[in-house]
Amino acid sequence: MLPSLCMLACSRILGLSLGTAALFAAGANMALLFPNWDVTYLLRGLVGRHAMLGTGLWGGGLMVLAGLLSSGLALLGALICFVTSGVALKDGPFCMFDVSSFNQTQAWKYGYPFRDLHSRNYLYDRSLWNSVCLEPSKAVVWHVAFFSALLCVSLLQLLLVVVHIINSFLGLFCSLCEK
Repeated sequence: MLPSLCMLACSRILGLSLGTAALFAAGANMALLFPNWDVTYLLRGLVGRHAMLGTGLWGGGLMVLAGLLSSGLALLGALICFVTSGVALKDGPFCMFDVSSFNQTQAWKYGYPFRDLHSRNYLYDRSLWNSVCLEPSKAVVWHVAFFSALLCVSLLQLLLVVVHIINSFLGLFCSLCEK
């Protein structure tokens, strides 16, 4: 009787933890769609493709919530969110930057200015954070904060789903052995 109570309690804790993490991932992705809480960037199509993919919404959010019914779907959703967040942190934010530093002509454009900086990593060189991206203001801080949060939440979700799957298998096999 005791092992089945332990499995039930563990399943409840895992379910609540996964549900909370899914809601947090969805909220973080929503915030990424509105830099500095300004809707004009989204309306003008000036939000990066990593944020527009919405992996925090459908991967770390909806699929994990639906994954409470199907652990495989939850594992896939959390993994997709984790990988996309890691790539987004590597590529840097989608922002307006001065192209003249790259090709000697005065021009500004939207893009991923840190993607081609092979000699310097923007994550470790904080002097680049306020000097490269011209718009939206604090784009790097916003990008790093929310994609780091998505990376951590999706890693937590991956761990919780794996524990949930193991717990489910143990519960299945232990209940078969008890009968």
